[in-house]
Amino acid sequence: MTIDRMKLNRRNAISLAAGAACLPSLSAYGSEQTSPMPLGKAEHVISIWLGGGMGQIDTFDPKRRGDPKTKKPGSYYDAIPTAVQGVEVCEHLPTLAPLMDRVTAVRTVHHDVIDEHAAASNRMHTGRPVTGTVVYPSLGSIVANQKGAVSDDAPPYVLIGYPNVSRGPGFLGASSGYLYLTDTSKGPSGLSHPYGIQSDRQSRREQFLATTRNAARHRFAGDKKLLDYDDALSQTLKLSGPEFNRVFKLDEESDDLRNRYGGEFGQRCLLARRLVERGVRFIEVSHNLNFVNGTGWDVHNAGIVNQHQLIQDLDVAMATLIHDLEARKLLDKTLIVITSEFGRPPQFDGGGGRGHQGKTFTCVLAGGGLNHCGAYGESDELSQSIVKDPVSVPDFFATIHASLGIDPSKYLYDGDRPVPITDNGVPIAKLFA
Repeated sequence: MTIDRMKLNRRNAISLAAGAACLPSLSAYGSEQTSPMPLGKAEHVISIWLGGGMGQIDTFDPKRRGDPKTKKPGSYYDAIPTAVQGVEVCEHLPTLAPLMDRVTAVRTVHHDVIDEHAAASNRMHTGRPVTGTVVYPSLGSIVANQKGAVSDDAPPYVLIGYPNVSRGPGFLGASSGYLYLTDTSKGPSGLSHPYGIQSDRQSRREQFLATTRNAARHRFAGDKKLLDYDDALSQTLKLSGPEFNRVFKLDEESDDLRNRYGGEFGQRCLLARRLVERGVRFIEVSHNLNFVNGTGWDVHNAGIVNQHQLIQDLDVAMATLIHDLEARKLLDKTLIVITSEFGRPPQFDGGGGRGHQGKTFTCVLAGGGLNHCGAYGESDELSQSIVKDPVSVPDFFATIHASLGIDPSKYLYDGDRPVPITDNGVPIAKLFA
């Protein structure tokens, strides 16, 4: 019996004993004689990151109406029905509500980090706590490492936002890293030639660089870090030409479509669709619109007053992205993911806003060929505790991996040290039925 199978059986035994999410379906994964874990056929991921902490009770898991003035716990907004009977969302998601049959709001995600945004962001990008011994790779880097780009003329992983170690490749090395940009009006600055550098001069520079690279490969033969860096450099040179950079020319799209996507965040989502068409495997789109309410999704105190503008941005861009991908027959091939550091409690703070809540919050999946059900899992009457079908962060990550055909029970290696891809996560079986 292989190590992977031994670990798989051990993981399932522990999950059964703990009463983990999807308990009724775990028998399908429990032994070598039964069916294997579900593996989907999605080819791309567009991961939307709502930095600051999206309040599930004010978006995808609405409850009774609260009142910040009297400190009555509850939702800040009214709820509206959706295309899925019995599933409601916030009133500021009216464009997305009719599309919830292509969406699953996973309402019972949980972790134990609530007081520190950086640590929670790391948890929701790597699926693990910060340690002093291992720098774990991000979800995007693991997907890039396991699947590569769909096209040889595209990078596997693009980050539309601000880079940090939580989004990086960790022990997987530079070849599983990201290409990033912060401005959708132009491509990554690292792929653009400086002013005055024409093709003949660029060619001479590349010849000089080739000499240096060959000398370094000879001198440090077998050095994995240098080889990873050299591979990343090769990819950068390949992508610096005009053909790949054309993907960033959003003005090639019709004015009507660009207007339907909305503002800056919507244009990022449009660019993500173009990157999917180009062959990029994993795209993270950050929703960094702090200028709307001064705090982004971190709605303490008065930051909550204009929270509806953020929700409306998300509503318009997400719905348009679903329609756009569907019209191009790419929705079943593209898994859309919405994540955030944590959720928000039903109680209001002294300024009328909300604090942090990690024990129950919502992440969202759409498309990707999954069997969507509008909502999965059940929280209590104030979205404060889990009532049914808990989903750990590793479980949520395992679902994403499985949708792409990546075995979430597989092991990666930090040198000789085996590291499970999802920290023993189990996919949400219902979404693969």
